[in-house]
Amino acid sequence: MGGGIELVVIGADGGPERAHAGSARAAAGAQLLAAGLPGRCFDAGARGSRVTLVPPEADANAMLTALRAAAQRPARWLVVCLLGQLAVDPRGRRLALVTAGATPDNAYRRGLAWDWVVSTMVHGDQEETLLLVDAVADRDAWAALERGEEGAGELLSHSRVPLWGRVARYAGPRRGKESVLPGGEGSFSWAVDRVLEHGLPGAPAAVAPMDLQPALEQELAWAESAYGAGPVRLLTPGEQGRLLLRNRAAVRGALAGLSLSEELLAVLWRESAPTDPPSA
Repeated sequence: MGGGIELVVIGADGGPERAHAGSARAAAGAQLLAAGLPGRCFDAGARGSRVTLVPPEADANAMLTALRAAAQRPARWLVVCLLGQLAVDPRGRRLALVTAGATPDNAYRRGLAWDWVVSTMVHGDQEETLLLVDAVADRDAWAALERGEEGAGELLSHSRVPLWGRVARYAGPRRGKESVLPGGEGSFSWAVDRVLEHGLPGAPAAVAPMDLQPALEQELAWAESAYGAGPVRLLTPGEQGRLLLRNRAAVRGALAGLSLSEELLAVLWRESAPTDPPSA
């Protein structure tokens, strides 16, 4: 078993189809996470992370191939980020991420199936996994999620793949009013980047997703009040979300104005980490 983190970021652009406009900012959000997460992963940092940023116009086969390749490489962690719009099969039991070139009639068949992603992660060559989700669901997909275990909602619970993110009901483009889109301002990926950038004053140098959740929810609440939002489902990993992330606020004051090497910074981070970290 190798060390480090395999990070796969998929921001799927559904193309010009008006019904799939919920994915319009997914590519930008994917770039944000691919650039920001590696250096903020406490266990590995940028040097210990391998990043796979899948092109937004890729089809489902290309996305799955990239994910499988990452899952087959030895590492401690496999972290996958899914951004875009969700579609559901006609029976309301299976979800897929809408991909380029899809129409309302074939969005599920052409999309990246959620269960393919989870199955690949479960059978990967890593000790731990985390699936970060920033998505919107159309009317049918949202209704299937709301049915819980009787519909696609059962897919949002897997003992081996903790989920961290936000899924919102998407009603389509609204005249004269912007929506919070995956990857855009007010989205989950936007909030994660802001919270990691500013840090949590008073918290340890290494924080888990659940440590960040209150601050994330504050950011998301601001967006909901600014833009208005329909039904939203927050996904929290609980104790399963054991990936440690760097808290920039923990040493910002002590290091203000100092010029330090990356090696010394790494030592300082680890010296101020919990003696029994959640990911141990």
